[in-house]
Amino acid sequence: MDRRAVESFFSHTARIKALVIGDLMLDEYLWGKAERISPEAPVQVVDVQSEEIRLGGAGNVVNNLVAIGCAVTVCSVIGDDDSGELLRSIFEEKGVDTSSLFSEPGRRTGKKSRVVASHQQIVRIDRETRASISVESESSIINNISSRAADYDVLVVSDYLKGVLTNRVLEAVITAGRNAGVPVVVDPKGSDYAKYSGATIITPNRKEAEQASGVMIADDVSLKTAADKLLNQLDLSALLITRSEAGMSLFMKNGTTLHIPTVAREVYDVSGAGDTVLALLSLGIAAGMSMDDAAALANTAAGIAVGKLGTSTVSPAEIMAEIARGHLDSDNKIKNLDTLVTIIESEREKGRKIAFTNGCFDLLHVGHVKYLQKARSFGDLLIMGLNSDASIRRLKGEKRPLIGQDERAHILAALDCIDYVVIFDEDTPLNLISALKPDILVKGGDYTIDGVVGREIVEAAGGRVELVQFVDGKSTTNIIEKILQNYSE
Repeated sequence: MDRRAVESFFSHTARIKALVIGDLMLDEYLWGKAERISPEAPVQVVDVQSEEIRLGGAGNVVNNLVAIGCAVTVCSVIGDDDSGELLRSIFEEKGVDTSSLFSEPGRRTGKKSRVVASHQQIVRIDRETRASISVESESSIINNISSRAADYDVLVVSDYLKGVLTNRVLEAVITAGRNAGVPVVVDPKGSDYAKYSGATIITPNRKEAEQASGVMIADDVSLKTAADKLLNQLDLSALLITRSEAGMSLFMKNGTTLHIPTVAREVYDVSGAGDTVLALLSLGIAAGMSMDDAAALANTAAGIAVGKLGTSTVSPAEIMAEIARGHLDSDNKIKNLDTLVTIIESEREKGRKIAFTNGCFDLLHVGHVKYLQKARSFGDLLIMGLNSDASIRRLKGEKRPLIGQDERAHILAALDCIDYVVIFDEDTPLNLISALKPDILVKGGDYTIDGVVGREIVEAAGGRVELVQFVDGKSTTNIIEKILQNYSE
């Protein structure tokens, strides 16, 4: 999974609109100590120290989507009771659109109360209605989704078998998604998967896939047999089977299979991990990621989620930190422009001065290094704008560069004097300078200050231009000529 692509993805999630359809409930946690036995019965007595209410069921999917930063609308049916009102108010406080949330008189809003002592869940108390919603409620959801599906980038279906996702509702959701060209991502439940026919992708766990396919999964061969059966029977574009400590397996309609190993370092609680998978997979697909990358992103997020107690969200910062563990420091310095803008804004708020320089830096030599070290001395951070391969070919001819842009970026990022590298494809760095607005613009001594691209932008913002002399006789052209002279016949 490309780290820069994920950084870019997170910088654009606010543009994604997701509709979550499914069963809602409240998760209540009572945290305390259990240090004595009741005199009334041989049971533990829990002294409650704190209490917490979280969104459960499809609400936890909403929570994960909100934590990533996208715009969320929730569509479901709740009871006309105190728990239902509390659910609605929590959503509204989080900025979630509740215009598609319907109340049904006489229905009980689900609430699961968990008593936890010393990080161990002692008992869970469920209060809920499992019967199907009324015909009137079905019609409200169906009419709402049929008229609004095209307003969203993804339809996220979270089925907990609590009566909201009836066959009529599911058929309407999947049909509306297909008609509008909007992906439908489903976390299924039960053994009858026919109701999910036509969805874009579903995300059962191994046990659920066994039940739905009728195939006992014992190895990779039987796993693929079960997957192929579900793909064909349900007319899916893809199938993602979560396999606990074995990670995930993605099966595509075109026959492609991808096994993704788990990234969890320590498992405290698997509850809610499926919701995290559903949320991140849905966002990745909505953002235009390949299925492979969206599944890998979801897998990374799930590995973080299971390291937390209870249903929890995962933040972009946590995901990026986990991805960074698999990359070298030099790779972490290479950023997309949109990500770098955010970083620089934060650095500037801390009072740090930003220096910027740019160039091709093909065949790095001592002249380059001394130049860059001097450029870094002008500010607290040095950003390197690196010409892309296409840009260099336009400037220097088809035989250049000798070293590709990714290799050049990694070599430069390995230097301590460079804090960030950003590749640009234009002939000049004007767009970079306009976006980053550095405090100090550094160029080589072969320029005049008036001839430096971006000078007006920097000076208008109160910055300045610095010219640095190159080391005499040190250049890429000279190195090429020496190689040709020494090795030519």
